[in-house]
This record gives sequence, C-alpha cells and structure tokens, in this order.
Amino acid sequence: MAAGLDDYLAELLEPLGGVTTRRMFGGIGLFHDGLMFAIVIRDVLHFKTDPETRPAFEAEGCAPFSYVAGERTVELSYWRAPERLLDEPDAFLDWARTAVAVARRAEATRKAPRRPKKPTA
Repeated sequence: MAAGLDDYLAELLEPLGGVTTRRMFGGIGLFHDGLMFAIVIRDVLHFKTDPETRPAFEAEGCAPFSYVAGERTVELSYWRAPERLLDEPDAFLDWARTAVAVARRAEATRKAPRRPKKPTA
C-alpha cells in the first residue's frame, strides 16, 4: 500500500479507535477489535459487505474483490469502496462503521452454537 494512502486511511479511521493492520493477500487487512472489516489490495480499499449492505455498493457502481483460482473466479465479501469516500471523511467513517458492523454480524453467525440434531427413531 502506498505510504500516502496508508497514512490517509489511518487519519480517516482514527475516530473509530482500535484499528490495526496486518499484511495479507498481497495487501493490507484492516481490523477493528480483531475483526477484519476492510482490505486494501493494489491501493484499492474494499469494505466487508453482506446481503444487507451490498445494495449500497451496487448503487455506487462498485464491484467485489475477486481473483482467479484455477479455472474459476472467486469473489470475496469485500467490495470496492466508492472513491468519493476518500474526499468525504464523514461519509467514509459511516461506511467504515457499517463494515465493522458487518464483520461483527459475520463473527456472531460463525460462532453461533449449533443445535443438536433430533434423534431419528
């Protein structure tokens, strides 16, 4: 990630508090309270999405992060952030908070206890 973008994202995300970074997928993962909510690949920011938030990204003309594995294309639940957000700090922070909420929902779903199967007679 370009040093300028790295510093600028840190500045934009400062009000969230507790944001950390980690190198991954040839880019940088952005974490809040240990949950990844965004990734920067080739100097492009992608926020975590789910079915509830995806329409906002589609309305902005954004696309999911994808890569080719063998003969298929794999799409992740991280969608390109609208470029306008880098010029709109308040809107950027709103989208970042939404991505953090998506990461929390995903974690809660992942950790939800499974119900035991009913015995069959």
